[in-house]
Amino acid sequence: MDIRGKVAVVTGAASGIGRATAIRLAREGAALVVVDVDAAGAHDTMRTIQQAGGTASALDGDVADAAHAQRMIATAEQRFGGLDILYNNAGIVTGTPGYPQATVEQWQRVLDVNLRAVILGTQLALPALRRRGGGVVVNTASMAAFVGFPPDPVYAATKAAVVLFTHSMGPLANEGIRVNCVCPGLVNTPLLRGGRDRGQVVLPANLPMLEPEDIADGVMQLITDDALAGRALRIAVGMRDFASLPAFRMPRGGS
Repeated sequence: MDIRGKVAVVTGAASGIGRATAIRLAREGAALVVVDVDAAGAHDTMRTIQQAGGTASALDGDVADAAHAQRMIATAEQRFGGLDILYNNAGIVTGTPGYPQATVEQWQRVLDVNLRAVILGTQLALPALRRRGGGVVVNTASMAAFVGFPPDPVYAATKAAVVLFTHSMGPLANEGIRVNCVCPGLVNTPLLRGGRDRGQVVLPANLPMLEPEDIADGVMQLITDDALAGRALRIAVGMRDFASLPAFRMPRGGS
């Protein structure tokens, strides 16, 4: 896919990976709808894009809420004429106290933002993508999907589910819609820094981390390479590869 002239929706775009990717897409010529529960942060990303000569609109709201998710798709179509790219990036951790001390409401929110919103956003985007003759969905998973994450097992579970949801959507490529996911390792983002400050994530002081722009590069690869569908791109310090996932065996029809 050639980015220039396309329309993209990026969730979790107020900071970190979402912000870096939105800015990169705008620099490559896409019009952006930047979405985040942090209204001030979303508008700051929008202004940064506009000040650099790009085109962007900002929305705040809950990506796990169906009405809001529908509004972000409708905004792309009404303001910019359609939707070509959806980046389901918004994500959270369980917080303090961690599981299993966390309340049911606390860990349920992680399921809602990290998994429900991905499934919901994809479902609502598909009609808009079909109206454009195809497009791309990218989801943010995590290396935790493959190696686990004992400090936050609920987070790890949601990211593992995102990987298999993405892989299971691979056959949509037959109608020109490619669904992929990026699986970052440790990234220098407010999410990770906040967890470290609260004592939820214990990391050595000199542990190397990626920057959000490194992950944005991977997202761009998943968007622009028309051969990629149902794939999980793993990115960590000194590592960049595609996870080995089982080949599809579609059931035979008939009795």
